[in-house]
Amino acid sequence: MSYVIRAARDSDLQPLYEMAKLTGGGFTNLPPEKPALRAKLERSHAAFDRDADTIEDELFVLVLENLDTGEVRGTCQIFPHVGQRWPFYSYRIGTITKRSEELGRTFSAEILNLVNDLGGASEVGGLFLHPGERAGGLGLLLARARYLFIRNHRSRFGDRVLAELRGIIDEAGGSPFWDGVAGRFFGMNFQEADQFNAVHGNQFIADLMPKHPVYIAMLSESARSVIGLPHPSGRAAMRMLENEGFAYEKYVDIFDGGPTMTARTDQVKTVREARDFELTGVAEGGVPSLIATGRLRDFRVTLGEVGDGTIDPASAAALGVGVGDVLTEVER
Repeated sequence: MSYVIRAARDSDLQPLYEMAKLTGGGFTNLPPEKPALRAKLERSHAAFDRDADTIEDELFVLVLENLDTGEVRGTCQIFPHVGQRWPFYSYRIGTITKRSEELGRTFSAEILNLVNDLGGASEVGGLFLHPGERAGGLGLLLARARYLFIRNHRSRFGDRVLAELRGIIDEAGGSPFWDGVAGRFFGMNFQEADQFNAVHGNQFIADLMPKHPVYIAMLSESARSVIGLPHPSGRAAMRMLENEGFAYEKYVDIFDGGPTMTARTDQVKTVREARDFELTGVAEGGVPSLIATGRLRDFRVTLGEVGDGTIDPASAAALGVGVGDVLTEVER
């Protein structure tokens, strides 16, 4: 089968909605709400249509299409500049140390600080692969396609990139972290807050969240135990991020306590190792690679084989390229 990553279209709304219903909650960037998804597509269309090479508060939505069936089987998103329109909130785990000379003891306590440290960074997120396609490296194709897009439109992205991983969600769809921290101030459960954020944005956090530090030791054991841990379904994604050069620097999501991974954009492995070449021919054989072509709405990525200036016929057909075209490739 042949697969390609491409810009999302209006006709992708229904498959995006069907995938959103499979996420299991806590997946803010892919809400199971058609109006919210339609708004994302409209925002993405505007970003793909804007040709200026400046960094703006935009959203690019990409999808994975099975070219043999025409079905959309996965999706991912890229935000060039977070925190421009509304502040981007994170909790940063810090330490307070105090000394009592009378007792002859030094005490250290971990705290959660509400910060906007990551404002101005770019964000990769919204990655979801249909459960029926979780084999053959398609998740890796979706993830790394985002970095190739950033690399090939570098002036439209920041010098730092982040990825928020979904935190621990219990069997009832609740969040122990939310219940132990923010839920006490909002009068709504995690699912209600998560849905509200997905549809309306997080300004309500700025309005209601207390700004003082939270002592982790004062939280319930259930809340403390999940801080900085990814949802079981996100462990593979965390490993992929680490392989790309992302690191966990004690930033966690304000809703579910999941880890936020960060990296310098130019040091992301795919960005750093990708190269451009002119296509001189189409032939079988070569090094398994991700191959990209096109700019903005014409951007496409597929898995194929790259030789000495050549790519395999299936990749050439999937990308719609021929001799003389300039492609980007990075080893799989």
